[in-house]
Amino acid sequence: MSLDLTWFGHATWQIQAPPHWIVIDPFFDENPVCEQSAEKVECDYILLTHGHFDHVADAAAIAKRTGAQVLANYEITNWLRKQGVASVMGMNLGGTFRTKFGAVKLTPALHSSMLPDGADGGVAGGFLLEIGKSRIYFAGDTALFSDMSLNARKPIDAAILPIGDLFTMGIEDSIEAIKLLKPEYVLPSHYGTWPQIAQDVEDWARRVRAETSAVPVVLKSGESFRLER
Repeated sequence: MSLDLTWFGHATWQIQAPPHWIVIDPFFDENPVCEQSAEKVECDYILLTHGHFDHVADAAAIAKRTGAQVLANYEITNWLRKQGVASVMGMNLGGTFRTKFGAVKLTPALHSSMLPDGADGGVAGGFLLEIGKSRIYFAGDTALFSDMSLNARKPIDAAILPIGDLFTMGIEDSIEAIKLLKPEYVLPSHYGTWPQIAQDVEDWARRVRAETSAVPVVLKSGESFRLER
């Protein structure tokens, strides 16, 4: 089974796992490095790591238009219900929900999670996805923490890690995270959107190759990576 992972800039990703389309942290219309508009996004699942605007901005609009089911922490799903989103599944850290495409586990992250209107966004998290024979780890917005290694009790095929620094871990700590996770492939996220989180991604890739066992995959906004299993 092959999966296509598409990066739309910042921390917005789409997974194509036929016949399912999954969008993670939809931030399209106000994302300065994204050419895709939210009204053209098709999906049947939306996953939200936390409540910040740059991760939930287009979630309600896409969910209401497509009927996609939204998976997020309990507080975020309550907030979305109030905006008219009908299909939600509230979760909490450590919990797993089984979907038509596979399993979704909400994993810890070290970050804040206030929603755009100031409402309680619960705790930030990441996602460990099992789709067919593939295991994909989306760290979400997070600092480095040693318990990341617990996600590697089974092999991780691809890890998506923030490298932007300032609001999340930067390059140095991402290298340490890769050593803990031991993924086959690693893809950078949450960088380059604004000057405050600009990074030399080619330098990051060189360090990944030199200091870890992972294969770095650097995408431009709108590009995809195919994971074959």
